[in-house]
Amino acid sequence: RSREIELVSIVNPVVIVGLFIGGMLPYVFSALLIKAVSEAADGMIQEVRRQFKEIPGLLEGKVMPDSATCVDISTRVALRTMILPGVIAVGSPILMGFIMGKAALAGFLVGALVTGLQIAIQCGNSGGAMDNAKKYIEEGHFGGKGTPTHAAAVVGDTVGDPLKDTVGPSIDILIKLMSIISVVFATVFPKLPFFM
Repeated sequence: RSREIELVSIVNPVVIVGLFIGGMLPYVFSALLIKAVSEAADGMIQEVRRQFKEIPGLLEGKVMPDSATCVDISTRVALRTMILPGVIAVGSPILMGFIMGKAALAGFLVGALVTGLQIAIQCGNSGGAMDNAKKYIEEGHFGGKGTPTHAAAVVGDTVGDPLKDTVGPSIDILIKLMSIISVVFATVFPKLPFFM
């Protein structure tokens, strides 16, 4: 039993390797999520521009836009771009456990928890602050609507929404999913890395 405790010690180099890899993973995951949101938004912008050019009377408000196509673009991009983050969330603890062993997996989970919690809290709070700042300015503070301050707040809200609605909640799910996968497969992982 004491040998098991020694394996998951901070002085064990395998645990330190797991800590660094785990600490890096939420940042990679967050980057993939922001890239997915950006790709979906770009596809939506291109579709809206196409509709303004090709549908007569749309710009004047005489006809309704084809909103079903925009929803379809958003859904397709979301499903396609979330494959890699999903594979990372499920596959990374399994790979870490089989290649580096249980001790490295323990460090991996702790590293992911420490940085992931910080990212989730920061993204949720900063995204909410950007959203509320825009609403505050729209109520008439700092000049209200139509001012450069409001234009800057709209840009901030455009950045804040993906942070609070996509990255923050997804990091929470990442931490929970990696922990559950690790517990499920814990009995089949080796104690030490395959090269030791």
